[in-house]
Amino acid sequence: MPARYDTISFLTDYGTRDEFVGVVRSVIRDIAPHVTVVDLTHEVPAFDVRAGALTLARCVSYLPEGVVLAVVDPGVATDRRAVAVEVGEGAGVFVGPDNGLLAPAVALAGGATRAVELTSREHRLDAPGGTFAGRDVFAPAAAHLCNGVDLAELGPAVDPHLLVPATIPLPRDEDGAVVAEVLWVDRFGNCQLNVGPDDLPDWGATVRLRLGSPSDPGGVRVRSATRATSFAGIGGGIGLVLDSYGMLAVCLDRRSAADELGLDVGDLVVLGPSDDPSGTGTTTAVTLGPTR
Repeated sequence: MPARYDTISFLTDYGTRDEFVGVVRSVIRDIAPHVTVVDLTHEVPAFDVRAGALTLARCVSYLPEGVVLAVVDPGVATDRRAVAVEVGEGAGVFVGPDNGLLAPAVALAGGATRAVELTSREHRLDAPGGTFAGRDVFAPAAAHLCNGVDLAELGPAVDPHLLVPATIPLPRDEDGAVVAEVLWVDRFGNCQLNVGPDDLPDWGATVRLRLGSPSDPGGVRVRSATRATSFAGIGGGIGLVLDSYGMLAVCLDRRSAADELGLDVGDLVVLGPSDDPSGTGTTTAVTLGPTR
């Protein structure tokens, strides 16, 4: 049977300490030895479906045609569905749990053209328990798709409109400010917000950031951030940078904004006009001379 796909893009929350990733890759290799597996990441925070969905959405525009195997599955072995979702009239198929993980990436790929529930016994592994669907259900389905098995052979059709949506927060306007949320903190400590450049009014070269809340140990902190196009352009202060995915991020140059500002995923950041919209800041004259 001619191969239909030759690439599987693979994302999980499995980590690499245990054997889980290697076992899944081995199952794929056994069924479809011609396939190249691209490891996107296996360090999605454990059980964090929203983080996995956002990570997959950031990747999807850069993936080759083929199968996307994504597993962040805290509901494994429950009545949540295992699904395969075709996009682009067959240009690709997303395989994973129907828990919102796949939804943003499927939408960015143009929407589903077909979807099925993965119920075919012929296209899964026999297993003593049901808690490793990545090995027993999703990996075999992905591999069989790469071998040319049609989506319809994997199980009954599912209405794509009834797939579980993702829960992605949207920014909101409030009293002349924009209430944002930290979506992602990368390994450098840059804090991506759920705000694009068109979501902010023209407030000039600086923007006021309000961090924290009265109930936080540190209370409410107000900072000024400089709009910048690069990390180096921030200087020694705080920057609001348009990141490589087209979202605004709170950053420091060669330092962790997350650590120094006490920010983490899910924290609110309220953006508003600065008291110094020119971005020049306040200058204080200093005279240098010998101490007495």
